[in-house]
Amino acid sequence: MRESFEKRRARTQTIIQRLKRYYPDAHCALHHSNPLELLVATILSAQCTDERVNMVTPALFKKYKKAADYAAADLSQLEAMIRSTGFFRAKAKSLKGMGEGLVKDHHGEVPKDLEQMMKLPGVGRKTANVVLGNAFGMATGIVVDTHVKRLSFRLGLTSAKAPDKVEQDLVQLVPKKDWINFSHWLIFHGRRICKARKPQCEICPLEGECPKNGVKH
Repeated sequence: MRESFEKRRARTQTIIQRLKRYYPDAHCALHHSNPLELLVATILSAQCTDERVNMVTPALFKKYKKAADYAAADLSQLEAMIRSTGFFRAKAKSLKGMGEGLVKDHHGEVPKDLEQMMKLPGVGRKTANVVLGNAFGMATGIVVDTHVKRLSFRLGLTSAKAPDKVEQDLVQLVPKKDWINFSHWLIFHGRRICKARKPQCEICPLEGECPKNGVKH
């Protein structure tokens, strides 16, 4: 029997309450001290682990402190510094273009606007949501990364495959006040317990609320 929207939304509330208690320390894993650093780190995190990005960014942030520094960057030097994050040529081009865009259109500052941010090179909806949520506290949407996408399906909150469709389903179920933290809770849960290949269902705080979609018993 298919679950009604009302039941799914009520179950989502229970899931949120349990995750909130279980992961009170959930936060953005990318190290940063200002909006520009978070924007740079998020661009670098595409197809790369947060841990690897956090290894690369200290030296990067020391050399490039302002948007103008990225705009004026020598591409070969920038590529060398971010090489280990993968796709380094495309990412270096995006970082330089991002810097140029910020200098040209935003006085060197990261804009507090989803549409304006998405006009910057290398910035899609997910990246913009990450920066607006974690640097400015603005709930413009729910960040859908690989963990959020996987767990949302496993929990029966969506059957969609595309990240934008997953987000559309989630924003209908999750109260806006929880949009920013919801992705942090799922990411923490996905890394610690609800792993892709071997989920630890026996110790999961969501036992009884999870249909375990895709889990091999």
